[in-house]
Amino acid sequence: MTNLELGTLFSTYGSVAFLSYVFGGVLADKFSPRKLLAYSLMLTSFGGFFMMSYPSYFTMQLIYAYWGFTTVFLFWAPMIKATSIIGGLKKQGKTFSFLDAGRGIVASSIGIIGVLIFAFVVVGDISDSTLKEKQDAFRYVIGASSLIVFITGLIVYNFLNIEIDSEAKIGDFRDMKKLMKSKSVILIGLIILTAYMGYKITDIYSLYASEIMLFDEIEAARVGAYQQYLRPLACISIAFFADKSGNINVIIGGFAIMLVGAILFASGIVVAGLNSLFILSLVIVATGTYIIRGLYFSILKDGKIPTALSGTAIGIVSIIGYTPDIFATPLYGYLLDTYEGIKGHQLVYLILAISSLIGIYLSLKFKKINNI
Repeated sequence: MTNLELGTLFSTYGSVAFLSYVFGGVLADKFSPRKLLAYSLMLTSFGGFFMMSYPSYFTMQLIYAYWGFTTVFLFWAPMIKATSIIGGLKKQGKTFSFLDAGRGIVASSIGIIGVLIFAFVVVGDISDSTLKEKQDAFRYVIGASSLIVFITGLIVYNFLNIEIDSEAKIGDFRDMKKLMKSKSVILIGLIILTAYMGYKITDIYSLYASEIMLFDEIEAARVGAYQQYLRPLACISIAFFADKSGNINVIIGGFAIMLVGAILFASGIVVAGLNSLFILSLVIVATGTYIIRGLYFSILKDGKIPTALSGTAIGIVSIIGYTPDIFATPLYGYLLDTYEGIKGHQLVYLILAISSLIGIYLSLKFKKINNI
């Protein structure tokens, strides 16, 4: 499978997710988050179990489209709205930071489990293993991950105890139209979009490790898995001062950090043999990315968005902010396939540097219109 084909799969997911954000947001203003989150997790796991059969490329596109529905329409807005309510007026930064820290711990743990399973099943040097051995190892990884997701769904259904009382007229088109005209809603969406360009690059850290730094497959996979631990570390670190310092101010700092790392990679100085510089540059980019990711929904309250309409607002913000799910991975894949070697990676990180600068500008504009 080429980088472009892999990117197209993620684009398929993103296209369905794009349509699901607004409608899922309205759903979050109407139904219990406990049921929505539980059903989402269990239905998502079924797609993983089917993936274990190694279906055709067309069927894989259908599975990614299915995941776009189960992980967004039923899951995303209920999770963000419930978190916002728990945080109240004064602890939005702390609550959202801990949320993303928890998500990071889960993601990194699954990544490490995957590496361990792969290393256990593939005996000896991975370069000497057969295609069937690699496929069997990956099948076990998919199965274990899907089982964890399914069990989590059962736990959420039986133990989560958050109910939402909405004071709004659910699905009122006039309310949705009003939110779509809100400068704060649009700016939050654009801030997320520029930050998400950085998050989509986390998908290719392992590729840089193998293609440019010349790591073997397991070493490269470890890079991708271990960098996930920066997510909870970054989020927990900012949780204790973000609300006092101003969540939008910390977001601006995150963009500045991400910009520094992007410039290091785009300059072309991070090459094979300079492993310490590679790790440092990766840590800088990832830390900036995860700082922003942990906080960008915390500024919903700063934008003076009514809690009763926050689900719908989250849908509108997300449909803007997560458009990179549609175009970023195919774009990165095209650049990496067209420009071989380090040149393609330099162009990818140049895009990230530009996105970081735009993110700083948008964040400053958000501060100004909300008198923060």
